[in-house]
Parts: sequence; structure tokens; C-alpha cells
Amino acid sequence: QVQLVESGGDLVQPGGSLRLSCAASGRIFSIGAMGWYRQAPGKQRELVARIISDGSINYADSVKGRFTISRDNAKNTVYLQMNSLKPEDTGVYYCFIIMSRYYWGQGTQVTVSS
Repeated sequence: QVQLVESGGDLVQPGGSLRLSCAASGRIFSIGAMGWYRQAPGKQRELVARIISDGSINYADSVKGRFTISRDNAKNTVYLQMNSLKPEDTGVYYCFIIMSRYYWGQGTQVTVSS
């Protein structure tokens, strides 16, 4: 059993910041990648950021320069620092890890609105 527990979603004004956390527990071994997807209302789920086991990082073009992903290997936790938030960042953010397959968190709501 693998569990991913997310936290940090909230309502924030445009220009504000949030930090999401996702802690993985259970039968964790050889994580290939960790990261975040998001899904806005009426849209497909999209990759926001991921960090791969070799340390390489990928961001969606829409968040480059504003979001930073990081990882604490000892805690099997991945973070997403989100700055300069925009209304179009609104959505449910899902963390994931890849071992033999994808494992998903339950999602955390981020709403950017004045």
C-alpha cells in the first residue's frame, strides 16, 4: 500500500503565494519521479512540475519562473512553492510518484481569486 497525503491548498488573492506539500508513505522504494499535476474546471489534467530521480526538473511553461518544486528524500516528501499566483492557476492539484506505476494523492484545491 502506498499513500500520498497532500496539504497546503487554499484560497489566495492574485499575486499571492502558497506552498503545497505531499508526503508519501507505505511501501516506498525506488521512486523514479515525484511531482504535481493540476486540473482546472472543464479542462484536462496537466503536468505542472516534476522532479526525476537524477535530479532533473521539468515545469509547465505557464509556471516557469513562478513555481519551484523540491524534494526531501529522507521524508519522501515533495513540495511545490507557488509565487505570483494568477487566477488561471486555480484548480485541484494532485501530487504523484512513479515507482512501478503512477500513484496519486487525493488532490488539494487551490483557488486564486480576489
